[in-house]
Amino acid sequence: MTQWARIDHDGPERPGAAIDAGAELDPVHPVKPPAPRFKPGGLTTAEVAERVARGDVNDVPLRSSRSTADIVRANVFTRFNAIIGVLWVIMLCVAPIQDSLFGFVIVANTGIGIIQELRAKKTLDGLAVIGEAKPSVRRDGTTAEISTSEIVLSDVIELGPGDKVVVDGIVGEAEGLEIDESLLTGEADPVLKKPGDQVMSGSFVVAGGGAFTATKVGREAYAAQLAEEASRFTLVHSELRTGISTILKYVTWMMIPTSIGLIISQLVVKEDDLKDAIARTVGGIVPMIPEGLVLLTSVAFAVGVIRLGRKQCLVQELPAIEGLARVDVVCLDKTGTLTEGGMDVTELRPLGGAEPEYVKKVLGALGESDPRPNASLQAIIDAYPDSAEWRCTESLPFSSARKYSGASFSEGDGENNTWLLGAPDVLLPSGDPALDEINGLNEQGLRVLLLARSARELDDPAVASGVRPTALVVLEQRLRPDAADTLRYFDDQEVKAKVISGDNAVSVGAVAGKLGLPGAASTVDARHLPAERDAMAEVLDGNAVFGRVTPQQKRDMVGALQSRGHTVAMTGDGVNDVLALKDADIGVSMGSGSEATRAVAQIVLLNNSFSTLPSVVAEGRRVIGNITRVATLFLVKTVYSVLLAILVVCSQVEYPFLPRHLTLLSTLTIGVPAFFLALAPNKERARPHFVRRVMRYAIPGGVIAAAATFTSYLIARHHYSGPDSLTAETSAATLTLFLTSLWVLAIIARPYTWWRLALVAAMGAAFLLVLVVPWLQEFFQLRLEGVTMPWIAVAIAAAAAALIEATFRWVDHRFPA
Repeated sequence: MTQWARIDHDGPERPGAAIDAGAELDPVHPVKPPAPRFKPGGLTTAEVAERVARGDVNDVPLRSSRSTADIVRANVFTRFNAIIGVLWVIMLCVAPIQDSLFGFVIVANTGIGIIQELRAKKTLDGLAVIGEAKPSVRRDGTTAEISTSEIVLSDVIELGPGDKVVVDGIVGEAEGLEIDESLLTGEADPVLKKPGDQVMSGSFVVAGGGAFTATKVGREAYAAQLAEEASRFTLVHSELRTGISTILKYVTWMMIPTSIGLIISQLVVKEDDLKDAIARTVGGIVPMIPEGLVLLTSVAFAVGVIRLGRKQCLVQELPAIEGLARVDVVCLDKTGTLTEGGMDVTELRPLGGAEPEYVKKVLGALGESDPRPNASLQAIIDAYPDSAEWRCTESLPFSSARKYSGASFSEGDGENNTWLLGAPDVLLPSGDPALDEINGLNEQGLRVLLLARSARELDDPAVASGVRPTALVVLEQRLRPDAADTLRYFDDQEVKAKVISGDNAVSVGAVAGKLGLPGAASTVDARHLPAERDAMAEVLDGNAVFGRVTPQQKRDMVGALQSRGHTVAMTGDGVNDVLALKDADIGVSMGSGSEATRAVAQIVLLNNSFSTLPSVVAEGRRVIGNITRVATLFLVKTVYSVLLAILVVCSQVEYPFLPRHLTLLSTLTIGVPAFFLALAPNKERARPHFVRRVMRYAIPGGVIAAAATFTSYLIARHHYSGPDSLTAETSAATLTLFLTSLWVLAIIARPYTWWRLALVAAMGAAFLLVLVVPWLQEFFQLRLEGVTMPWIAVAIAAAAAALIEATFRWVDHRFPA
């Protein structure tokens, strides 16, 4: 035990002394503050009011979304919005309103992004309140559940299995209280706590119960600062957004020299018309910016949050949507995931001539001894109420690590009255005749507990050795009606499901078999799993059902799967799942699960419906797959815009487009289609290397589009003559660029559905409308003159489209994703 002492500058050590202001702390022998007086009945209403008045309240913000100010700031104050804003102001001063349309588009896009994120924030905040843990606090002699933020200094907080320690404190009551501090210290073994011991926020109860007095609340608590930072809703730390940031960084560096060269070139070429030179310079710079890509990513994520929120799914960390799209292995805990939480006792089988009535009395007494029974013990309590004839002198709460619970009683038949209830294959030696009978029950998917008498004291580490079997308690688990369909969905989507449970392997396999899980016939007892990671991963890859798994093994199994390159999702609802949930790529908790599991999970299914999980996976795939699609559209535009600017600078000719032309092209071939494509269904599993996958199409597509467009422009310059020929030349180049970009859109829209074909056709019809309606011709300054040059432009576009088609197919074959 740590020796606590205070070190004064001018005096000897005084064990247990109070901390004075300015006292120096010895790092080897830290000073322990005096334990507060434990008040079993808790604070009075007046004492609570006094602490609230002086600010001694647990005011740590709840896990929630970004603030409204943060959302507005993130959408408005961006690097590219600043560039476009300056260019917009310039165009408003020197050119007609048609050439300033790009600014209005950006304003609209930014507004859409803000509105969608605010909608997502409202959804998240509402769900966060529903899913918030409410600790049990004693006040005025009674216990009530209150919000975590309402806890005050010196409150008495009760603890039970699965409860998270929400503030720092000193234990006042303890009944077999075991706390897991691994999330704070990294130490996997639970710590037995006794009155006077310290508990730290961020730890959680794995067994037993008790109560403690809050000594540090709010931001002073040990884990508060970490929890506040880690639990804040964020849009960062995802491969998708990191990839987009990388792309934007390179785009910025390309834009700077290209833009400078274009400005100088146009001022030299158009020395007699400064306003037109500025307009064409801006027309060359604006399309280099893939501004809508960031917007669509934010909108797609926000819409995903809203859609999942309607299904009572709380996304506590936004990248979880993306992460689930990449999942190829999902680890399922049987209890609470494949089966419902409740159980029913279907049969009681006395052993060794034990009297059934006596066995029922023992079971009733065991049920009474645990103030916070798990699902199995609750079923026993419901079936065999306590007769109140026996008095419990000592209890041993159930632990998923040891697989049994127990109690000692003062009344009985004169023998040592210590009883254990737990897993038969743990309490009985291998080869015991009773195990054959138990295996037969397990093969039917039934859960079997052994009631056994121990000749040892309950606190003896070997209490489970040499027990005398007394009875078998047969429990039937309630299968979730939606579990079979969910497992079938994962199989169809090539996501391997692994059932990892603390229950008997045969029983777990029988349950999984009833639900149609592939590979359920072959089960593995985790007690025989190799400890070495590679060997464990080999067994995990070849099997689907694992029983008798300890909490630490669950964590090791997740790590072993990840070592093979798998992206692992873990579901669970009990404290035995916390470590694995934390280490998995994506942790999914049931809303009815323990506080600890909800705290570490990225996704909480508030409706406790396992069938919601496919919706989350599908939403993630929709977001990632679609953003990858539309990113190609945006970056093809960026590449051809940069190359066109370079070609113009090198050729010393007028830039072929005004801002209005490229606004029209961007709207019809990128902006409107991308919005629909980004929100469309998409079941394709997300693949890594986002930047590489996008740029392998964007670079060749942009190069071909730029070459075709500039070729058409140069031919038109030789074909047309006269002072007003620039409009005709621009119109020919615009036609070529539109048709080439439309074909890129047609490729990106595959596989075709009726609405995708209609979308591409509608964009083509809209451009045709601009070319034939006189006032639109005038507005966009587009007018095709003659017959020869327009058909030449179409022919060049057709050749470019064929080349793009061939190039994309070659890229798919040569550089598969």
